[in-house]
Amino acid sequence: MQHQSRILVAGYRGLVGSAIVRRLRAEGFENLILRSHGECDLENQGAVFKLFLQEKPEFVFMAAAKVGGILANSSYPVDFIRSNLMVQNNIIDASHFSGVQKLLFLGSSCIYPKLAPQPIKEEYLLTGDLEPTNEWYAIAKIAGIKMCQAYRAQYGLNAISLMPTNLYGPGDNFDLNASHVLPALLRKFHEAKHSGAHEVIMWGTGTPRREFLHVDDLADACIHLMQVYDSPEIVNVGTGEDITIRELAEQVKEVVGFEGQIIQDPTKPDGTPRKLLDVSRLHQLGWRHRITLAEGIRSTYQWFLENQTTVRA
Repeated sequence: MQHQSRILVAGYRGLVGSAIVRRLRAEGFENLILRSHGECDLENQGAVFKLFLQEKPEFVFMAAAKVGGILANSSYPVDFIRSNLMVQNNIIDASHFSGVQKLLFLGSSCIYPKLAPQPIKEEYLLTGDLEPTNEWYAIAKIAGIKMCQAYRAQYGLNAISLMPTNLYGPGDNFDLNASHVLPALLRKFHEAKHSGAHEVIMWGTGTPRREFLHVDDLADACIHLMQVYDSPEIVNVGTGEDITIRELAEQVKEVVGFEGQIIQDPTKPDGTPRKLLDVSRLHQLGWRHRITLAEGIRSTYQWFLENQTTVRA
């Protein structure tokens, strides 16, 4: 991938896509192909093929996806499996038929079995039952991985697949009905602080352990692996470190400056007990994360404060 290469970032307005665009531009890549949903509906096969045939991208970052937390996944299973399958199939198909040099597909750590041994190695894929609260999204992402591998095996498409852990950062979704745990906690504590509330209620027991990666670190890893990795095996992208949800809440509470209590609601689902990625393969490929969780929470909250009028409500 050269500075003059034609690079398509699918989903460039999302959390991950916008971070990839920031990183590409910071490294001198300016020949970027960026289309909003209004300009090209990625669920529309004809529109996607037209885009690829007209713009002729050489490299594709597949960052477009319908994502959400436990509540959203449980409430809209059709949306999560159907939309993701359609978008990724269209992008992968068009990449092959238009002669793309290389495609990077972004999956998710939720592809792994609910009770996978920890830390989770890439070879644990399809060795057990999925977590029910996000299985629709996970099945779509597993299908995307297999589509990439199938196109490589049958047609030689140079497609690589990365499995990031839980992400957060600037541009995140702070909608309490659809967001992931970290941005949801930031907004909950912020609103509680400014309303004068004495407590914040958290879903679940607070005991599940999770790993968190700043989206700017993921973007850096994506560009690094686009340059150095060319194999069909999936690659975990994370920090190799995890904390309990309760510990995360305490950190967010401190950053926001909320002085009330945290109340757990054990009647709500916890999700997978633990989800920590084995990042040995990633480290062997020459990449490690740089942004600490404490630093990332502070910078994300600052971004939230500066963009309250524009964040998705």
